[in-house]
Amino acid sequence: MTFLAPIRRQTFEAPCTVELERSAETLEAHVVIDGDFDIRPGDEVLVRDPPTDAPRGERIVVRRMATITRAGLPERIWTRIAGNFELGELYDVSFTDRRKL
Repeated sequence: MTFLAPIRRQTFEAPCTVELERSAETLEAHVVIDGDFDIRPGDEVLVRDPPTDAPRGERIVVRRMATITRAGLPERIWTRIAGNFELGELYDVSFTDRRKL
């Protein structure tokens, strides 16, 4: 796909699958959008009526509809620029005990 985007935001609907798992080992949630949609920087995905809790030790898989809002060109450019600065904050993370730096 190309980097170029329309100037204004575009919104459309798509079906999706929501997976939610809660156990002693993991707590995770995933959304898989049906179809060949490329979610790019600045785009927003809003899942309608998502599950918010799973019983302990279980995994829930449900079908829902999602509203996808494509970012316009100015938002896409701003998101890429801002993302580079935010990524730089991760470089300051250290996993040492600071005895030898």
